[in-house]
Amino acid sequence: MAKYYEMTLVDRRRVARDTMAFWFDANGTNFEFRAGQHADFVFAEPWGGGESDNSRTFSLASPPEEKGPIMIAMRMRKTEFKQTLMTAAFGTKFIVSRSSGSFTLHSDITRPAVFLAGGIGITPIRSVLRKAAQDRLPHKLYLFYSNREADDAAFLEEFEGMRIQNPNFLLISTLTGHRTLAWPYEKGRINREMLMRYLLGLNGPIYYIAGPSGMVAGMTDLLRSSGVSDDDIRTEEFGNYESFQDSVQADQRTGSPSWDSAL
Repeated sequence: MAKYYEMTLVDRRRVARDTMAFWFDANGTNFEFRAGQHADFVFAEPWGGGESDNSRTFSLASPPEEKGPIMIAMRMRKTEFKQTLMTAAFGTKFIVSRSSGSFTLHSDITRPAVFLAGGIGITPIRSVLRKAAQDRLPHKLYLFYSNREADDAAFLEEFEGMRIQNPNFLLISTLTGHRTLAWPYEKGRINREMLMRYLLGLNGPIYYIAGPSGMVAGMTDLLRSSGVSDDDIRTEEFGNYESFQDSVQADQRTGSPSWDSAL
């Protein structure tokens, strides 16, 4: 297996408010990964940013067996890397590392998988769920998907389609913002009461938590305090971030930058 791969940027598309998906052609190389893993993406040619701004780690949002380019997705922030990626010409070359990470679906089909996703933390979970659907895996799958507003929920229609097609998949989407009058799902943060309404019990499933660091820490503490073993909790942190619009407003109020470069 190669240590690095050359890939080409071939497409980009808005998938939610302040959220973009990017597609990369692996150029015929045998880039192997497991659903839920991540890789480092580096501009092949210098573009003026410092060396530390030339590389980022992204979860792979597409499943391994899906034909066509490989997808990543991200919240757009005022960082040199993301602004350059946003304006890069199709055909721009990237050096991509081998995949890594253990945020992958367990093999024991008798144990449900409970995914707790916050915002852009949905990206590795999308890969896992699409892989499970393609392989018709018998696992019982629960997705608790939290966003501030409906416009922030990337891939929601896709998950709604999965819910119809797969009787083993249950979607529980929730909003924590205030403009939620017509929202047909849950409202408020994911908490113990919400989990208990849908799960037979908190002990038994394997939990997969992905999102901002604060959300991951809070969900982990909730599960631990409920008696869930650390062996049954897998996490993927995406830093702490604000929405792009909130960051702009904060800049205007304080006159100082509030961008988060961790995503």
